Amino acid sequence: MTEEPLTDLKAAALIADEARRAPDKPGVYRMYGEDGTCLYVGKARSLKKRIVQYAQGRFHTQRIGLMVSLTRSMELVVTASETEALLLESNFIKKLKPRFNVVLRDDKSFAELMIRRDHRAPQVRKHRGAHTIKGDYFGPFASTWAVNNTLNTLQKAFLLRSCSDSVYETRTRPCMLHQIKRCSAPCTGLISLEDYGELVTEAEQFLRGKSRAVIGRLSQEMQAASDDMDFEQAARIRDRIRALSAIAMENSVSAEGLAEADVFALHSDGGQACVQVFFYRAGQNWGGRAYFPRVDKSDTDPEILASFLGQFYEDKPVPRLILSNVRPHELELLEEAFSMKAKQADGRRVVAIERPQRGDRKALVDHALTNAREALGRRLAESSAQGKILDEVCEAFGLEARPERIEVYDNAHIQGTNAVGGMIVAGPEGFQKSQYRKFNIRGDDLTPGDDYGMMREVLRRRFSRLVKDEAEGEEVVRPDLLLIDGGAGQLAEVLAVMAEMGVDDIAVVGVAKGPDRDAGMEKFFMPGKPPFMLPLKSPALYYLQRLRDEAHRFANGAHAKRRSMDIKRNPLDEIEGVGPGRKKALLHAFGSAKGVGRASVADLVKVDGVSQPLAERIHAFFRKA
Repeated sequence: MTEEPLTDLKAAALIADEARRAPDKPGVYRMYGEDGTCLYVGKARSLKKRIVQYAQGRFHTQRIGLMVSLTRSMELVVTASETEALLLESNFIKKLKPRFNVVLRDDKSFAELMIRRDHRAPQVRKHRGAHTIKGDYFGPFASTWAVNNTLNTLQKAFLLRSCSDSVYETRTRPCMLHQIKRCSAPCTGLISLEDYGELVTEAEQFLRGKSRAVIGRLSQEMQAASDDMDFEQAARIRDRIRALSAIAMENSVSAEGLAEADVFALHSDGGQACVQVFFYRAGQNWGGRAYFPRVDKSDTDPEILASFLGQFYEDKPVPRLILSNVRPHELELLEEAFSMKAKQADGRRVVAIERPQRGDRKALVDHALTNAREALGRRLAESSAQGKILDEVCEAFGLEARPERIEVYDNAHIQGTNAVGGMIVAGPEGFQKSQYRKFNIRGDDLTPGDDYGMMREVLRRRFSRLVKDEAEGEEVVRPDLLLIDGGAGQLAEVLAVMAEMGVDDIAVVGVAKGPDRDAGMEKFFMPGKPPFMLPLKSPALYYLQRLRDEAHRFANGAHAKRRSMDIKRNPLDEIEGVGPGRKKALLHAFGSAKGVGRASVADLVKVDGVSQPLAERIHAFFRKA
């Protein structure tokens, strides 16, 4: 893309006009380019003064000057305070991902543990997403392993149920989890709801950091059971204490009094940055994750961390304490904004951001910084190697420039049933799994097993959405290269769809498997060229094989999931007049859908809610040809 000069007259006139009309109030401003994409989001104590600075050409860096010169429109939002402007700015940046802002990428949600409070026997389970269910939430856990490990401990130590309500209501005898001493079986009354409630309270106290008090109380109970010669009960309590002590020792932290904190460490090098975060809750380390925000060489570490924190907590609860190795820009304003957010969420108090200089807290930050340095070092090494491979791909396919976004498509089905199309995305930073998409093939006019028709449907849906978003001014990233699983015929179908959609300026390559599906014998098909192969030892060939295999894995996984859901679907769901109540009664009476299918009409009418006509309908359903 050719950049316009800093002295662009259109931008100068626009900024000067906005400066005259801008209010002298706090707020957020957004700057848009020629094609309607958002270039920058900023906040200011006074919108007027900030835009006047732009109009007068007072830029901190040449990059900001370039941003101003590319601006073709602006949108202003007035807020009640600069604190509200900061929160709104973070929201806009995260949503719009402007080109000239520090942008948090790959912001996946974290898992939590939830103790449900909407049932007489509270259930403990993993949770992701909004807190829409009444209950107590504990987290975040940085990895699936961390949350599974803690969940297993809760089952061993507190014997809480993890089954669904429907399973709970239909149990007539304890399940296997009770047999292996991981559930107290409240479903069958082996423990009273009052005693079960005490177990739930102990679990909640443990997750809130009161593990010593819980272990001490259990030790007293164990001693009392031993004194009463109830050695079997004492052994059960001993096993619970061991489970609690194990996780408390494994995940404990040495920082005294650190009950709830997030620890951040920022390391930047070579125009890239890594932010390592660790979560400490209940005096335990609940895991960490490395982030690589999009930054510019002119961004300072305090500016990067401040923008990162604002976006990071935009949709997450803020802890009482945030520790970091860098003092973020406008620290006091961040503290005020986070305190406001915490108060709105649960009425909590002040949030503090600290840069520890000594002691245990400094050691925790140093540990995070070591992880950040190592993670960024690995990423820089991988990026260098990845760049060389993409250059080889560029040369192999005669592309004008190194591909930044590669989309790979594959279909999966069994004789045309449960057909699914898969799209994976890769680029200079490897696989971009947040961009993966699956397409449930739903074309009614398709012949089962018609791979050409399936690919047509997938590509038509993918690019009709892209064209629609572009027409509506949405920020869209076009692929630079499409890889299609198939040969000349599949390629021709795809090219026809691309021409129909008006996106025939994107490079498309068909990848046909070799004889007996041998790796290394693949043939590549491109429009206007004869089929060709790449050298067996070519890094580009190995890379393309990995892309194809990943697309195949993703499509097959999506197909298997859809097939599994189809298999699990109960035949009773398809019978008119059989709702949840009658379905439950039938399953309770006959044990399974297969048992219902073997029943006679006379047996069916004995079930509560089943009339003679419905019984005949059910009987006929299972005996239709």
